[in-house]
Amino acid sequence: MGSNRHERIEDQIQEEIGEMILKDLKDPRIGFASVTRVKLTGDKREVRVFVSVYGSEEEKQKTIEALEHAKGYVRTEIGRRIKLRHTPEVHFFLDDSIEKGSRVMEILSRLEKGETFDSSKEEE
Repeated sequence: MGSNRHERIEDQIQEEIGEMILKDLKDPRIGFASVTRVKLTGDKREVRVFVSVYGSEEEKQKTIEALEHAKGYVRTEIGRRIKLRHTPEVHFFLDDSIEKGSRVMEILSRLEKGETFDSSKEEE
């Protein structure tokens, strides 16, 4: 039962932060970003927010920097919007799993078509 509540809190935090990124945070460094996952520690004192960002490496880095800069506001809003005994510290991380997954799918598709694949010649 406790883990169910834990997951509901994570889902709620993910939804609220996603909405903040979309509507509230006006930092021009924040690009097209979406919250892909939220991991709340067992003691609920820290939350890791994984964000997928569309764009170049520089745009991704700038977005994460801007989100880190806004984490005080985000934490305050989480405390206001979600009733918890302690408002968790917020930490943002770049989540490139979607990008890596689509890259793997592209490679598999090329191999299926009989194309040769040399990873040493691939661009990053």
